[in-house]
Amino acid sequence: VQLQASGGGSVQAGGSLRLSCAASERISSISVMGWYRQAPGKQRELVATVTVGGSTNYADSVKGRFTISRDNVENAVHLQMNSLKPEDTAAYYCNAVMYRGFKRNEYWGQGTQVTVSS
Repeated sequence: VQLQASGGGSVQAGGSLRLSCAASERISSISVMGWYRQAPGKQRELVATVTVGGSTNYADSVKGRFTISRDNVENAVHLQMNSLKPEDTAAYYCNAVMYRGFKRNEYWGQGTQVTVSS
């Protein structure tokens, strides 16, 4: 599976951005899709995930501000980010988990930079 992330950029605190991750395979065949982020000098951390059934999971730091959604028409996953804060500045990575039989496969897209200025 190839994942193509887009939508990063620079914004002032309080602004919004929308990230998109286009998959090379039907997302209905992908068990879990999500976004992770990594700030300089820090470990990569989970931002949000969504299962094929539509269940979502968010990091506490983004709850109420970010919304993850699956788009079967565009074959993509989106992350709507509102009320952005400087601490949201990071490289954001798209992730997909697929199961082929009993084998778990994980895929990563390239990072897209989000910079929030105060």
